[in-house]
Order: sequence, then C-alpha cells, then structure tokens
Amino acid sequence: MNYEEHAAKPLLARYDIAVPASRLATSADEAAAAAADIGPCVVKAQVPTGKRGKAGGIKLAADATEARAHAARIIGMTIGDWPVEKVLIEAQTPIARELYAAIVNDQASKSPMLLFSPMGGMDVEEAAESNPDAMRHVVIPIIEGLSESAARGAVEGLGLEAVEDEIVATLLKLYRAYRALDAELLEINPLVVTKDNRIVALDCKLTIDDSAEPRQQEVAPLAAPEKRTALEAAAAAEGLKYIELGGSVGVLANGAGLTMTTMDAIAHYGGQPANFLEIGGEAYTKSKTALSILLDNKNMKSLLVNFCGAFARTDVMAEGVIAAWQELKPDIPIFFTIHGTGEDEAVRLVRERLGIEPYDLMDDAVKAAVEAAANGRGAQ
Repeated sequence: MNYEEHAAKPLLARYDIAVPASRLATSADEAAAAAADIGPCVVKAQVPTGKRGKAGGIKLAADATEARAHAARIIGMTIGDWPVEKVLIEAQTPIARELYAAIVNDQASKSPMLLFSPMGGMDVEEAAESNPDAMRHVVIPIIEGLSESAARGAVEGLGLEAVEDEIVATLLKLYRAYRALDAELLEINPLVVTKDNRIVALDCKLTIDDSAEPRQQEVAPLAAPEKRTALEAAAAAEGLKYIELGGSVGVLANGAGLTMTTMDAIAHYGGQPANFLEIGGEAYTKSKTALSILLDNKNMKSLLVNFCGAFARTDVMAEGVIAAWQELKPDIPIFFTIHGTGEDEAVRLVRERLGIEPYDLMDDAVKAAVEAAANGRGAQ
C-alpha cells in the first residue's frame, strides 16, 4: 500500500514529527481558497511517485492568485504515468539546510535499516551514487529497535551539532512510526533544518506491507489506489493476485514463493516471465478464470505450470487446470513440472488427458518453456 504525501504526513504528525500546515485541493479555486488561509505556500502535485519537482509539479506561490494559476497548470498533468487530480497547498518553510532520512526493509541484513544523509532534496539518489559516503546506513536490530546511540552515530560529524539532539529525536520518532505502521518504507526527503533551528518534514513517502492491512484498518483506506492493468483489475475482482509483466513465458504455480522461484528460473535461463499468478489455497478452484486471464495476455507465447504439493494436493490442482485447458482449447504450448502430494496421479492425469509428459526436473521444464516462447515450438 503506497501513500501520497497528503496522506502520509499526517501520520508522521501523530508521532510528533513536525510537518507544515497544509490543505488538499482538487481544483484551482480550492487551491486559491486554501492559499488565502495559509499565506505564502507551495503547490504540490499529489501522485504516488517521485520526481514531481523535476516534472514541474511543485511550485512556490506568494498568494492566492499565484496558487490558483499553478494549480490550474498542475492539475491535469501526468507525472510518472500518473494523472494529477489534486494538489497539496502547504505553508512555505524557511529552509536553512535539507537532509534525508528513511527507515527501509533491508534484504541483505533481513532487518530494518536507517538511512541518513546531509544531502537531502530532489537528487539525493544521484548524490549517494556519486558519493557513497554521503549516505549513512545503520542496521537496526529488530528486537532491540533503534537506539539513541545508533541514531546519534548516523548524525555525528556532519556539521549538525546545533540541532543534533533534535534530529536524533526525530529519527527515533520515525522508527516508532515505521514499526507501528507496519511500514516497508518510511522516507522523509527533505527533512529540513529551518532558519530558527526547527526540524520539519517537508515530504514523506510511505509504503505499508499489504499483508498488514488487517492490522492497519484505520490507515489502509488512505492508501493511493493501485495502478492496475485491465487484466490485473479483472484478476483482483476474482480474488486472484495477478501481476502483468513484459515477458513471453506465462507462469502458473501454487504459492507465492514457488511462483517467484519459477520466475527467477525463467530469467536465469534467458527468458522473461509474462506474469505473476499463483493459485495456492482455494484459488485452485478458479483455474478456468486464472487461465482465461493468462491467455488474454497476448505477449504470452508459452505457459509453464509448476505445482509442488505439501498440504495442497497436486492432483486436485492439475485436475482444475486440465479441465480449464480442455474447455478453453488454447493454441500455445504448455509445460508441466509436478512434485509433492498426489504427484503420481497428477502426472497420470496430464499424460492421459492432455497427451503431455510432465518434466521430472523444474529446470528442464523451464528451459523448454523459454525455448518454446523464443522459437514458437509446440508442447512437449
């Protein structure tokens, strides 16, 4: 779940992180009315993507007249493939210095990580690439959490002595918010030092783990709508998790982990997956729907079915796919690799009803599917 700035910054405020006064506007007239109350302001496009400033989606306004004019130009723009439908009217902040702070999920350490840099602003990513020392990384023990000493270590020696205590306090609050919100990413860029030495969050990027939605029922509705293709929307309406990709090898597997492993194997052998789609759990009962969605992706040139049963029976899953295949009668090659509970019966069903011999090794099935997608070969 991704959150636009207007939804994310009030969540920071709940944890006593200072943010400027602001109001959301969906028209130029609403922007002017908000600016009349707020005074000198910033008009900011609200879309769940970065680089808004470079795209012309952030403008300073001295008064309501300028705010109206900027809003009229910004609303209706497209930034990063997202149409701008609203703007945030935010009070201007007297900036002395721009910083960067974030808590992220770090795959390497399998822990949260604090990122801190004295080079905040639009080009912090480029600055960090050109000068690796500009970004400090602090691995956070998941049990102990972020300590004051660790937070201070990220800030020391950067010429911030006058406001070091205030920054450290803000970083500790940021980590508390990250934990409480089940966040995958909580980023402030820029985190600014004002001319009167206050620490203020001028922007916020927030991503919350989708699986935490039951725990985050208060804030989940505030997330930005997902940008879905027509096929992704159709799958979501049927309760299926489908992600459309740009490759030519279709993937149908049971379980998210096995599906991602299959996608990695396809890439390893020189192919590109056309999708993510898993039919674990009760989703196997929707085999026909799942297969129909897969086949509507015209980029798909072959289909790889990878079933590995533990509690789920592979023969039951195979039966659903076979019935759907026989009813829909696709004209693309299909490749099976089946292991686990019920595999003997599943293999027999595929062999007898489809005339296809499943592969003993997943790697062989993957290589055959990749080759068929590239060369237009038939099913094996």
